[in-house]
This record gives sequence, C-alpha cells and structure tokens, in this order.
Amino acid sequence: MDDLDTPVLDDHLHLDPVNGRNTEAVEEFADHGGTHLLVLNKPSWGLGVEVDDADDFREVFDLTAEAVEDATAVLDGRAWPVLGVHPALISQLLDRGYDPEEARDLMQAGLDVAAEYVADGPALAIKSGRPHYDVEDAVWEASNDVMKHAFELGGEVGCAVQLHTEGGEDFTEVAEWAEDRGLPRERVVKHYSGGRMEGPVPSVLADKDELEVAVERAEPFMMETDFIDDPDRPGAVLGPKTVPRRVRWLLEAGHDEAIRNAHVETPARVYGIDTEATLE
Repeated sequence: MDDLDTPVLDDHLHLDPVNGRNTEAVEEFADHGGTHLLVLNKPSWGLGVEVDDADDFREVFDLTAEAVEDATAVLDGRAWPVLGVHPALISQLLDRGYDPEEARDLMQAGLDVAAEYVADGPALAIKSGRPHYDVEDAVWEASNDVMKHAFELGGEVGCAVQLHTEGGEDFTEVAEWAEDRGLPRERVVKHYSGGRMEGPVPSVLADKDELEVAVERAEPFMMETDFIDDPDRPGAVLGPKTVPRRVRWLLEAGHDEAIRNAHVETPARVYGIDTEATLE
C-alpha cells in the first residue's frame, strides 16, 4: 500500500453495489494512498430504481449507505455518504409525463428524505443542483426551486450541500441563495469544478492543469474524480487512483500546504470532518 503520509480525500465519487466495481474500486483507491471518500448516490435510474414518491429514494440511499460501510472497512480512514437527487431526474420525470411543478415537488420530497438521513445518521451532506444542459425556462425555474430547497434543508440540519450544475466560474448568485436560506456559502460545494470558482467552494476535478490553478489561488478547495463506477465506462470520469496520484505529484512539487488545504482544512471547514483524527 502506498503511504503518502497525509489524509487523501476524494470529495466526489460514486459506488455502484448493483452493477459496478464497488468495494474493488475503493481498494484501488486505498492501494494508491487514498484514505477518505465522500460517496455520492448514483442517480436513481442508474441503480434501476424508478421513483414515484419520496420513499422510493430510500432504496437508493440505503444501497449507498451500505456501500459506504463496506468502503470504510477497507480504508485507513473512512467514507461518508452524500445523498440527494440528481438534477437530471427532472428530465426523466418529464419524459414520463410529469409537468415541471410535479417533478419539482417529487424531487424536493426526495431531498427531505436525504436530509432525514443526515439528521438521523449515516449521511454527511446533501446533493442537489440544476441541469448542466439547456432546458426550457419552466424546467430551469423548477430546478432552481429544488436547489433552493436543498439550501433550506442544509441550513436546518446543519450540513453542506454539493451541487451538480452547468459549467462556469462564477456562482456568486447561487451562493447568495444559500446564504439567504441559512446556509453559509462555505458549506456550498461546486462539484466538477475547475480551479477558479467564485461563490461556492470548488471541488476540483483532478486534472493537473486545473489543480495548478487551484494551488496558485491558495483559496479553500478539494479534489475529486467523479468516478461513476459504470462497467460500460470504466475509469470515467477519472479512475479511483487519480486523486492519490495527484496528491503525490503535488507533494513532489513541494505543495504541502495545498495538500493540507484540500485534504484536511477545507473538509473540516465545509463538512465538519477531521480527516486526521479518523485515520487509524
């Protein structure tokens, strides 16, 4: 096992206990020096679950929570679930005959269940967002309402919210929406971020060029692979060993402070987790 002498957190990775590599992917991460994971539930349809009411999300969340328990068993640190509703679900629901308001209501109800998992136990944070592709105005408005509801829930239960959105570098307005609903902007995370980000905390896809930008900025950031654990797309978006490899690369370049920022200080600030104390 590769020991990098630091906590190594992948801030956004998926595990698929139904069709994917699941714990085998975690072992690969650990073998290269990875210690901690935030595991996002896959979209409901990716796990073969069709949602028609809020309780249907429980199957998705329970599968993810079980995968996280198995992941923790093979890590020197631990894993945590981040649970929520993928923003592309709205398009799935529209295709099935829902109107935007009905889809919004169901997705918000799913987020209520996710918040329950945070308040009562296994989950650390909530996932929400809005489509990363063009949609009609009514769908965009409904999606923003879903995201705003996630911010309200995060404020109520005291947890961070990870966002899946369109690309870009300025999400100041979104961070303000969170603050207006009782969630500090430093608890809003933009998943699949580049190295530059205004508003939320960037979870930077572990691309060398983008990481160099984040290191140069010296602002709070984290690192992720967005590994989707899909047998039809092995290694997508990035493979589970990528974050540990990028940590080694940055340490070899003398960026010890940036590694502490991304893997100790920022996770503590955003999620309230201690990646050092949770190492064996």
